[in-house]
Amino acid sequence: MTSRAVLHLAEHTHTYGLSLSGLAVRGDRMLLAPDEGAALVGLRRRAEDDWADPVEMLLDDLVDLPGDADDEVDVEGIDVTADHVWVTGSHSAKRRKVKAGTPPEKVGKRLRKVTAEEPRRLLARLPLGPDGLPTAGGVRSPSGEGGLFAALADDDHLAPFLGIPGKDNGFDVEGLAVLDDERVLLGLRGPVLRGWAVVLELTVGESDGELALRGVRKHFLDLSGLGVRDLVRDGDDLLLLAGPTMVLSRPARVLRVRGGAHGLPDAVPADGIDVVAELDTGDGEDHPEAIAVLGPGSLLVLHDSPAADRLGEHTVAGDVLHGVDVGH
Repeated sequence: MTSRAVLHLAEHTHTYGLSLSGLAVRGDRMLLAPDEGAALVGLRRRAEDDWADPVEMLLDDLVDLPGDADDEVDVEGIDVTADHVWVTGSHSAKRRKVKAGTPPEKVGKRLRKVTAEEPRRLLARLPLGPDGLPTAGGVRSPSGEGGLFAALADDDHLAPFLGIPGKDNGFDVEGLAVLDDERVLLGLRGPVLRGWAVVLELTVGESDGELALRGVRKHFLDLSGLGVRDLVRDGDDLLLLAGPTMVLSRPARVLRVRGGAHGLPDAVPADGIDVVAELDTGDGEDHPEAIAVLGPGSLLVLHDSPAADRLGEHTVAGDVLHGVDVGH
């Protein structure tokens, strides 16, 4: 059975839009990452499928961002622990979009332009306040030397993809799950290597006011050609939202790696991954983008490019899947 959860956002949602890319739920508090801008949004559960009382938090007020304050960070993953809120940007390069109606002779010119988006190279740990919202005083890893890009510059598998835009099967972080105070998993939408998705395990610590990167370990998962769109801890297990790595609309599914919340082996074959749910998608819209466990048997799915019937003046609706194997 599926119901719809309604998220009431602020009247000034034009600053970040109604397309959402990151999600975390802890008790009756929800944290969202809009797909545009550089902000987080906090909501409270008002009823079973109703989330309201929006609080917008500019990331520049919480942590020293790379780039300018108004640059798009492209936050794609959020996780909440007992003491912190963790956020990651996509880290991806961007190719210029070809808008509808572009003259054919100009398409190639637009597709030539690729930009390296340093503000997207964000991995930050923010203090968690008593109201369940992040507070100022966060730390982040360097966006240049000492950061993730520098650590992967000579990597045999990933270095060739660092400058390729995410929607071209390039390097693209889309999911985050915290294993403990020193280990963080980043799920990659791309690259997918001969059908195998990649999850990075980062060992981190704090040094001189920064989130120091002390090690990177790669894990390869046979997701049958799909990439990772989100990561969520579920008891001892790890849930993965899997979807296409480029601009395709389907398939999308929620998968489980048993014991994955404690760490992953070097490689997880297909027979080590359970299917939790197959998700509906639209054509060019309603792409499952973020998931959260709401309770036993209850999973929330939010979408990129939500369809018109999900949108109100200041609201957007996600799907709540009931009776699924989650909430351990």
